[in-house]
Amino acid sequence: MANCSRCGKKFGMLESGYGGLCAQCHYLNTIETGSPVIQQQHQERVERDLAIEAVMLTTETQAQDLQIQERISIVTAECAYGMHVFKDLFATVRNIVGGRSEAVQKTMRDARETVLYELKREAHAVGANAVVGVDLDYTQIGETGWTMVMLVASGTAVRIEE
Repeated sequence: MANCSRCGKKFGMLESGYGGLCAQCHYLNTIETGSPVIQQQHQERVERDLAIEAVMLTTETQAQDLQIQERISIVTAECAYGMHVFKDLFATVRNIVGGRSEAVQKTMRDARETVLYELKREAHAVGANAVVGVDLDYTQIGETGWTMVMLVASGTAVRIEE
């Protein structure tokens, strides 16, 4: 194991091709010392990511304080998560004896966060700054022994007055 010469983080053999830097510091170094084109691309990526994060999501279909200027499109996002065999096993035991399964809850939380971010991305891609009427639907796919959970988020992409 080597230490990054910039941040001190330890990194393994797979990251050793970056001149003594970990992958993250190499990326940052490339941006800082790179050509104006690379710096411009990075700035555009940061601005796009901030704009995506700023997209508002609400389950309301008619909010009094939202002034909808334009209804653009229906947007959807899907996320399928496999439930790990051991998570399934422990969840089954918890189901029999009672209690909550933190592993399953974490998987569901991760799925929700992922699908809501994807919904924001889809809305941003069509020029919206909000999604109203957001609905989340969970579906179990598969039989006992091999289970996936599919989460679908949908809503109406709109442009609201800022």
